[in-house]
Amino acid sequence: MTPKTPAAGTRAPAGKARRTQSLSSSLNLHDRLFSTSRDREVARAVDDGIERLEARLFAEVKFSDELADVAARYLLEAGGKRVRPILAMLTAQLGDGVTDQVIMAGASIELTHLASLYHDDVMDSAPVRRGVPTAQNVWGNSIAILVGDLLFARASKLLSILGERAIQLQADTFERLCLGQLHETIGPKDNENPIEHYLQVLSDKTGSLISASAQMGVIFSNAPVEYEQPVIEFGEKIGVAFQLIDDVLDMSPPVEDGTAQPTGKKAGTDVRAGVVTLPVLYLRKRAKRNPEAAALLKRIDAVATAKPGDTVDEAAVDAVIAELRAHPVTKATIDEAHRWARGAVEALAPLPDGTVKKTLSRFADTVVDRTN
Repeated sequence: MTPKTPAAGTRAPAGKARRTQSLSSSLNLHDRLFSTSRDREVARAVDDGIERLEARLFAEVKFSDELADVAARYLLEAGGKRVRPILAMLTAQLGDGVTDQVIMAGASIELTHLASLYHDDVMDSAPVRRGVPTAQNVWGNSIAILVGDLLFARASKLLSILGERAIQLQADTFERLCLGQLHETIGPKDNENPIEHYLQVLSDKTGSLISASAQMGVIFSNAPVEYEQPVIEFGEKIGVAFQLIDDVLDMSPPVEDGTAQPTGKKAGTDVRAGVVTLPVLYLRKRAKRNPEAAALLKRIDAVATAKPGDTVDEAAVDAVIAELRAHPVTKATIDEAHRWARGAVEALAPLPDGTVKKTLSRFADTVVDRTN
């Protein structure tokens, strides 16, 4: 892509207004969850933590360059549920609560996640992120990559304040993020099961960072060390479940204007781009013995291999995506997401009964029941 770098004083198109969500709205939790005084106390502590986190995030995306400042704020201002740092604040309730160190760790995790979005969108040539044009569509690939690097650097700087263990955990997580992206890019080896390969990619790309978030909440609240492994396993598994539901949501039908999903993307963005998802992998497996599945797969492959400038029958593409959405492989993907979510909840068994365990369990339910 030819860079479209604006002048230093040029601002990106305005994104969504900056907003701070409550714990309940961020995690799609129902108010009835917070039924006891302890529940409400935890909710207030986390909501206060979210306010502190937002202030810290916006302070950390200021650099000594105006273009860097504008570009680094771009996706931050566009929204986001802040799921990862909120999980750290929740698991911190197993110890001393939302300490300054927990806020710092949560900010570093969110900056790492944000940086990965800048890089992912370049690799995927994605047109939209969080309802606004992606950064590389505004400034070009080079600027988007460099801004992602700046955010990674700032996240590492924050963690260096927290000490060697935080740096090691960040390095291990970052390594997995990169390996997950690499393995997604090159695909499975000839002797490797494509579905198992795909699930491992999801665990590395998404589960690792969610897992690290939950673990940091335990570590930097001085919670008992025996609580680390349960929240690590919870994060890994809920991350996979989250992405599997994303595979299904990608095929969501158009909304009121008939053109896009609530995120601003067209239905079937992954299918159109030839991105591997679990429904398509399941379909490939069925196509070996089922002629109808083979015929649908052929039409999907034709959509994915369309080149820029080719005449595309949008109605026909929409029909293919709708057929895939209604196919049993999509239901099988939802079932698989529920299986991972159940495993995440089961991993919480060693935690004490109470608000944290209940909230994490409810969060697992909402991950697989969400509509956006």
